[in-house]
Amino acid sequence: MFCAFSTRANRLVVDHLGVSLAVEGSLSGNAEAEKGRKKGYLLYLKTSEAWWFLESLGEELTGFCSDEIGGGRNSFFFLLCDLALEMEKQSKIGALEKLQSLRSFRMDKQKSFRLGDRQQSFKERKSKESPGKRGDLELHLAARAGNALHVQKILAECGEEQLKKLINKQNQDGEIPLYVAAERGHVEVVREILKVSDIQSAGIKAKNHYDSFHIAAKHGHLEVLRDLLQSFPALAMTTNSLNSTALDTAATQGHVDIVNLLLETDASLAKIARNNGKTTLHSAARMGHVDVVKAILEKDPTMGLRTDKKGQTAFHMAVKGQNVEMLMALLEPDKSIVNLEDSKGNRPLHIATRKGYPKASDMEVLSHHFLDIVGTLLQVEGIEVNAVNKAGETALSIAEKLANEDIAADIAAILREFGAVIAKEPANTATAAKQLKQTVSDIKHDVQSQLKQTRQTEKKVQKIKKRLKKLHLGGLNNAINSNTVVAVLIATVAFAAIFQLPGSFVSDAEEGFTPGQAYIADNAAFIIFLIFDSLALFISLAVVVVQTSLIVVEQNAKMTMVFVMNKLMWLACLFISVAFISLTYVVVGKHDSWLAWSTMAIGATIMLTTLGSMIYFVIIHRIEEKNMRNIRRNPTSRSHSLSMSVGSDSELLNSEFKKMYAL
Repeated sequence: MFCAFSTRANRLVVDHLGVSLAVEGSLSGNAEAEKGRKKGYLLYLKTSEAWWFLESLGEELTGFCSDEIGGGRNSFFFLLCDLALEMEKQSKIGALEKLQSLRSFRMDKQKSFRLGDRQQSFKERKSKESPGKRGDLELHLAARAGNALHVQKILAECGEEQLKKLINKQNQDGEIPLYVAAERGHVEVVREILKVSDIQSAGIKAKNHYDSFHIAAKHGHLEVLRDLLQSFPALAMTTNSLNSTALDTAATQGHVDIVNLLLETDASLAKIARNNGKTTLHSAARMGHVDVVKAILEKDPTMGLRTDKKGQTAFHMAVKGQNVEMLMALLEPDKSIVNLEDSKGNRPLHIATRKGYPKASDMEVLSHHFLDIVGTLLQVEGIEVNAVNKAGETALSIAEKLANEDIAADIAAILREFGAVIAKEPANTATAAKQLKQTVSDIKHDVQSQLKQTRQTEKKVQKIKKRLKKLHLGGLNNAINSNTVVAVLIATVAFAAIFQLPGSFVSDAEEGFTPGQAYIADNAAFIIFLIFDSLALFISLAVVVVQTSLIVVEQNAKMTMVFVMNKLMWLACLFISVAFISLTYVVVGKHDSWLAWSTMAIGATIMLTTLGSMIYFVIIHRIEEKNMRNIRRNPTSRSHSLSMSVGSDSELLNSEFKKMYAL
């Protein structure tokens, strides 16, 4: 059975069950309407085994639900009723959409649940099946919800080893339970977890490089910080990846009460600078938090003289804003900071003129603030209005270069009232120095461009080399396969030729012959045929055996094998040609011997021309390869070759790789 809900915008998030639900309205119904209106609870009960959780919430809730649940602990229910979380301080945004999500979720659960005798404990299923969107454990969820009683119960049920693992367990964002509670500002939960924590566990950082102390300072949870400091004072010294302390983070956010607390704990915290050299005072001044700046200067008035890696003080940062009160607070300890220069020789007046210039979209609103900043600086006793920076510029020189002519005229007028002038003579020196700097910058840019182009060329060459090497290996493999096929064909022809002789064989015993003997066995031409045919046959068989038995991986070894096998195949082709020509003399007879001579002339011409060409290509390839090795060994030639080849990839590649060569 279900409890009915009337609609009125209130949002309740039930993190303890690992499900976020948004519901409008207060409880109404039958006999339980009065208690529903008093408490306004939402109970999401999956099975009767969640009864232990109801008991942990108090007698009032269990009494409220007893009529609904009854004694049915052996059945499964899909019941939406009160859950013991008060519906207050919750956002009303998106309540109707969340209600639809709740109804859809309830229907899906009703479809997926199966009634049966097998039951699991609520705790076991909670930890295994519902870890939360962030990979939260039950302790994370309880800490996030601020349920101190449930946190206390979870911690009490764990042994010593299990407890240490539990409080150090991080979710997907690297957050431990203490971090979650500190981020939400749940003081009671933080106190419960601190009872079983040590300095190592409390200092564990999340993926954002914040620990529990740091995140509490960022969100302004003062009481949480008090408890953390009381337990582990050393946490105040921890930093994030930027070397920023909790004091720096609190100052950036403007939490003056937290700044005062941390300064009372250790005033030296204000001196810890970030990686860029900026201190807490820099951060507060840039963000315009006057109270924070006053608190820091009250503890240490010399902090206003500290500079960052750019040589800028907090006063340099303050003039970039529009807060005159901030300037007065920084000037109070020591007015001499108005003339301090940064690494580029810029004084606060230079920066106020250049950086304090408002954007076009904010011109009407901020221009008067901008003029107030410049005017305030000009009224400071001892300010040097015509100070020149390292670029040879005075404040008036900068003002006249501003893009907006109206603002430039206003600023220039104010500066001239206080005696500002344009630096002329130093400007010439500065111009020469600027030109020299520009020349050096251009040369540097050209060199970098050339180096970049050279690297790109080398990458292209390497890619082409790899591609050609792959093609080379493919050619070698094709040559090996071709040799094998040709060797098999020659062996087949040579083997069959001995049994296909002209003149037939002796079939019956005859005088001077044996059965099976060829009638031309005594012929000299036949003897030559037999010798060369046998040579061609067995050379081909040897090539087949070698190439089907050896597996060569290394490129040079593969080239050597192809070279040897090629030469053997040349011999096999030559021998089979001689065998063919010699047998021709037997076939045509003595009367037509001119035919045999013609055959020999044709065969000799073709074979000698082919073999001669191959030998020529081999020799040329060897000579070019030797010359290339000599060039590589000679440093002078090599550097000259590289310098000549940077502009032309094709020349470099053609000098090392050929489209065709013979082995």
